Amino acid sequence: MIRAVLAATLAAAFASAAPVRAEPIEIARQGVVYTGGEVRGDAVAGQMQTFFQIPAKVGRRHYPIIFIHGSRLTGAGFLGTPDGRPGWASWFLGRGWPVYIVDQPGKGRSGYFPSAYGAQDRDPSRKQIAERFTASAKMDPLPWPEARLHTQWPGTGLPGDPIFEQFFASEVANMPDVDMQYALTLKAVTELLAKTGPAIIVTHSQAGPLSWMIAEANPGRVKAIIAVEPTGNASRNAKGAATRCGITNSCLNFAPAITDPSELDLVRTDRPEGRGTPCWLQRKPRHKLTALSGIAILIATGEASYHSGQDYCTSAFLSQAGVANEYAYLPEHGIHGNGHMQMLEKNNLEIAAFYEKWLLLRLR
Repeated sequence: MIRAVLAATLAAAFASAAPVRAEPIEIARQGVVYTGGEVRGDAVAGQMQTFFQIPAKVGRRHYPIIFIHGSRLTGAGFLGTPDGRPGWASWFLGRGWPVYIVDQPGKGRSGYFPSAYGAQDRDPSRKQIAERFTASAKMDPLPWPEARLHTQWPGTGLPGDPIFEQFFASEVANMPDVDMQYALTLKAVTELLAKTGPAIIVTHSQAGPLSWMIAEANPGRVKAIIAVEPTGNASRNAKGAATRCGITNSCLNFAPAITDPSELDLVRTDRPEGRGTPCWLQRKPRHKLTALSGIAILIATGEASYHSGQDYCTSAFLSQAGVANEYAYLPEHGIHGNGHMQMLEKNNLEIAAFYEKWLLLRLR
């Protein structure tokens, strides 16, 4: 029912919409701030760099938007596209939204410190990047069934194409300890929220679990969450939950409280539509996430992504835990052909406009 209402509401909003273009930008203030981090002797580690821009005219109900990138990426992916078009942050800025673009600790301009984080993870693979993100429709065999629908990547998506090479150049190595990554980013974003005041969180992929971790750790400071294809409840192999506690690795504060993930009693549950990856849901939905109540939450998935059959499960887990949320499968809203990198694809501004419409409908 929620999905049907969301589709009808946003379809009406887009019925007479003009082509989506970036607005001229007038900036009142911009800069860089570092949050998180701990002094260790003569060194500092754990710090997170955030680039921010404040528009000259902030729109009504336009809270700051904090953009948090995913695995092997940096905040650069929200600033622009590899073929030189405006990114989501620029588009929202032109619409009157203050924007804060982070590089998670250990990524990009936040710096990597082996003495604190350990050796970096393996380098990105050109083959994996092309298969999973940029040219999935051209692989033989197809890496997943929906890959055939991928039409929105600019250029060929193959190694040697200049747009592919720009995107590949933006890739970075991961911090091998993902729990450390989450803990450091959570601390740094919590400090950032103390500076920004109430804000909107936009996460992508690996940053998805941070959506719920940040909201729980900062009561009253997160007004809305847009989780774009979040790492969460299910994965393509369907062998187990993608995260140990259903939607996060470290368990959130459930009521009744739990001390071990096994207490959630997660069972493999087929999707009610009969398609997509099975979900991992509580056998009896008795554990609730009350700290996430009252926050507008949207989980969104593209048509051709490897996430296309699985993000519904994160939405279902939240619903079962008593958390109101909305799930948007983009083709149901007339947005077709997208892979996992929505913010970089040819229709990225159309998607940004869709998310803004949702925000303006939900924020009070």
